[in-house]
Amino acid sequence: MSDRPEAARDAAMPEIDFSTFILSLSTSALYHLGLVDDPQTGERGQPDLALASQTIDTLAILQEKTRGNLDDEEDRLLDSLLYELRMRFVEVRQAQGA
Repeated sequence: MSDRPEAARDAAMPEIDFSTFILSLSTSALYHLGLVDDPQTGERGQPDLALASQTIDTLAILQEKTRGNLDDEEDRLLDSLLYELRMRFVEVRQAQGA
């Protein structure tokens, strides 16, 4: 029994660090906002504001809990991602008439 497909998949996965982790969470938030396609199906889902809000809140908690422990680049990335996600959330919510 060969594990070649699994090894190939693992080789294609990016190394996990803090920046990769928060980028992954932000992509999830964008998906829940209905702004990016599902990577498995290639289809765009309907916005789920509750899930998007929860993911944005998770990033905000990470920002609070890691304050003073991030390097400048990680800090700027997290700040910009949160700003962008919050703005997009408001846009989607307004477009839905909520």
